[in-house]
Amino acid sequence: MSKGEKSTTETFTMYVGGEPTASESGETTTATNPATGESLGEVPKGTREDARRAIAAAREVQPELEAMTDFERAELCHELADAVEANHESLAEWLTKDQGKPLSEARTEVELCAKEFRNAAEDVKRAETEVIPSEDPDKHIYTIRKPHGVLGVITPWNYPLNIPAEYLAPGVAVGNAVVWVPAPTTSVVAVKLLETFAEADVSLPDGALNLVTGDGPVVGDEVVVNDGTDAIGFTGSPETGEEIASKAGTKPTLLELGGNGPVIVLDDADLDAAVGCTAFGCFSNAGQICSASERVLVHEDVREEFTERMVERAREMQLGDPTDPGTDLGPLNNEGVAEKMDRHVADARDKGADVLVGGGRADDQPTDRYYEPTVLSGVTTDMTVNWEESFGPIAPIIGFESYEEAVEIANEIDLGLTSSVFTSNLELAEYFADRIETGIVNVNDSSAYWEIHTPFGGYTGKRSGHGRIGGKYSIAELSQLKTIAIDHGNARSPLDTA
Repeated sequence: MSKGEKSTTETFTMYVGGEPTASESGETTTATNPATGESLGEVPKGTREDARRAIAAAREVQPELEAMTDFERAELCHELADAVEANHESLAEWLTKDQGKPLSEARTEVELCAKEFRNAAEDVKRAETEVIPSEDPDKHIYTIRKPHGVLGVITPWNYPLNIPAEYLAPGVAVGNAVVWVPAPTTSVVAVKLLETFAEADVSLPDGALNLVTGDGPVVGDEVVVNDGTDAIGFTGSPETGEEIASKAGTKPTLLELGGNGPVIVLDDADLDAAVGCTAFGCFSNAGQICSASERVLVHEDVREEFTERMVERAREMQLGDPTDPGTDLGPLNNEGVAEKMDRHVADARDKGADVLVGGGRADDQPTDRYYEPTVLSGVTTDMTVNWEESFGPIAPIIGFESYEEAVEIANEIDLGLTSSVFTSNLELAEYFADRIETGIVNVNDSSAYWEIHTPFGGYTGKRSGHGRIGGKYSIAELSQLKTIAIDHGNARSPLDTA
């Protein structure tokens, strides 16, 4: 047990076919609060048979969901949003206990979760398709959107309410029944979300949204490979995403995978804005964001001043109890990500980088998951922190002398999700925006800036995924386009019977 861990008798459940249920094996795993080490309770350790039951339940009800009009499903999504908003504070508290992020950030995430359902409700009502001109004067050709069928959704632990909603909301809105597998380390708040829907008595057909908790290589794998699922949505690591893509075969997949910045600060940048936005990108959610600012490229003319200011920001960050309003950073969610931070900092030190602040786990906190806000200088491109996503509160600063060098450093790695560039020159902004190989380029803002109705996803040729989430783009990805051609040439004219 971790320091301070306590036992509890609370037991959580999965949801299959609209009913709370235990694992068919009877096995559970203990969920713990990463901030305190205390037990939150027992979560079902789902099996392949549990996943199959959920898929069968989804298949049975999916035609009913598809038969609803877009406007009826839109109203259903608004009901789900109402339920989230009515339980805002309770969900935020469970999110903080389960994930470890500060309560203020948890509240924002719950708001975004509700907003995802509201956006999907409105987007699906405006998902217009085309009437296409035909070469044949006797034909009318038009397109309609149809759901894929049963959608398997596998989600990570860093945003355990908002990221699932990015798939669940548009998925249900277009008529897919869903089988959701949450990350094992944040399954409790997933259960609480489904409890919220059940207790609100929303008009969601039983089996339209199923929750199966357990290990990814078991229940997640079954969802991917089972012939009963028609499409897969996944957010997580490139390695797991590639495995899913391989096993899914010809099923449509929407994959949002890893990122590693970069942030590029030019010599004409507003340093106040650059430091503030970069610090947010490095330290928000303790750096556990796929769009985090984990590589900071700074022109040599301003590197020293920028670095000094970043050190000041890092020292100002308050590490501690995530329920305390004064806390800026809570713990890292799990030991795996903490070990990765240890490895990346050690590698940078060994290869000559200087740790200006932080650089290790805090020794004055209830658990060893708390990692100090860290700033590294003298970072070179051969260091692991340049090539891999750290996913922790770290700001590795890499100097560059020419704009061409900055673009080369930015593009040399195999991740390409988001980036940002700071400059006062519109021509330079467009120069970098055009050349940086990331799915999003933000100018004069954090690499983590994103509005949830805009397209978000990786750059082609990189390992940051494919497809786009966000607004109408999610609606398009989680549905299929059907073309209908009607030949009127042999039909008798109404005038013939006059």
